[in-house]
Amino acid sequence: MSAVLNNLIHEQDVDTQHRALRFLTAGSVDDGKSTLIGRLLFDSRAILADQLDTLEKRAAGAPIDLSLLTDGLEAEREQGITIDVAYRYFATKTRKFIIADAPGHEQYTRNMVTAAAGSDAAVVLVDITKLKLEEEEITLLPQTRRHSLLAHLLRVPSIVFAINKIDALENPAQGYAKVSTALRKFAEEAGIAVTAIVPVSALRGDNVTQPLDAAWYNGPSLLQVLESLPTVQEKVEGRLAIPVQYVATNGDGTGHQPRTLWGRIAHGQVKAGDEIQVLPSGQKAIVAEVRKAGETVPYSVAGESAGLLLDRQLDVSRGDWIVTPGSSEPRQAFEATLAWLDTEPAQVGRKYWVRHGNRWVQARITAIEHKLDIHTLAETEASEIAVNEIGHVRIEVQQALPVEPYSENRVGGALIVVDPTSNRTSGALLVR
Repeated sequence: MSAVLNNLIHEQDVDTQHRALRFLTAGSVDDGKSTLIGRLLFDSRAILADQLDTLEKRAAGAPIDLSLLTDGLEAEREQGITIDVAYRYFATKTRKFIIADAPGHEQYTRNMVTAAAGSDAAVVLVDITKLKLEEEEITLLPQTRRHSLLAHLLRVPSIVFAINKIDALENPAQGYAKVSTALRKFAEEAGIAVTAIVPVSALRGDNVTQPLDAAWYNGPSLLQVLESLPTVQEKVEGRLAIPVQYVATNGDGTGHQPRTLWGRIAHGQVKAGDEIQVLPSGQKAIVAEVRKAGETVPYSVAGESAGLLLDRQLDVSRGDWIVTPGSSEPRQAFEATLAWLDTEPAQVGRKYWVRHGNRWVQARITAIEHKLDIHTLAETEASEIAVNEIGHVRIEVQQALPVEPYSENRVGGALIVVDPTSNRTSGALLVR
């Protein structure tokens, strides 16, 4: 590998601590997700003066309802719940952040999956007032378990548990200790690596941006944890993988019309002179030129959008993949984890549309190996997978696709499932 590329990889590794951190908040209904985000925005002075004025007028002398900063839809304000994913931005002296406030209701789990797919971290809120602290072994709420499992399956790198409403307890030290034990036990059984467990009071602001002043807790505040987390770094070493998004034809006035193949690099890096292969056709060519933002560049790496000019004309269209020759073998059948989001259950034999990269193909479930019981984490037999359930399935697609294990590539290993009749997004497939 060239010295230039080595330096680039080193610079990107260093930069992961300084780029904007994308994180989502998840958990059960009324756990205080929107209030927590409002507290982060308020304490970091990321609220516009007119927004603050509106909130103060609505409060009419009472404490400001910080949850209104994220519940932007009229239906959300009327019902007092979060329906859609709300994105907010704020910054501290050391870091920039992009927050996704995910809904807590089961019926909106698909929106949580959307938020998790592009996140660097997940903050799962646990409302300590909803748990039976008198029990010897505390039972976590189903949505706490479900959202944690989904974040884990979607490869969100850092998972933080925030135990909220700690100020409501007479003995917060004991409550925090018991819930922390329950969370760590669940995480260990599920194979989830826990980044941190922090006690907070979103309403009062305890341990959100400033460390908690309590003898029983000497750990970091939630913001201190978030400021220390790394961002997702795409792999720039190894094989190349680019899903073709757009093919541009640019005439030069001489009758010659070179074609530029555009796409966001999912894996690896590319430079002029590299040999590439187009899938599913299998045709090969040499990269004559690499473009980025309309200009010719020496190379481009994973995470960047690039345009490739080849040394010869190939039949390439949106949905094809550009890869290192021989690095990927398209398959028509594979196994995957299925997170089902539709009210109509997933059934063996039924046809669906799936999207892989930028290609749409027909597919069907040929077998359901098992589904996961989120309460016990046991694998149970199943003939169908209902809404918000997670299962292990076998898939057969009409055209062979260059799928990869999701654990190795979040782009090449993920597919969206769409109902052909209603056009609803029905589920997410993660290739095993």
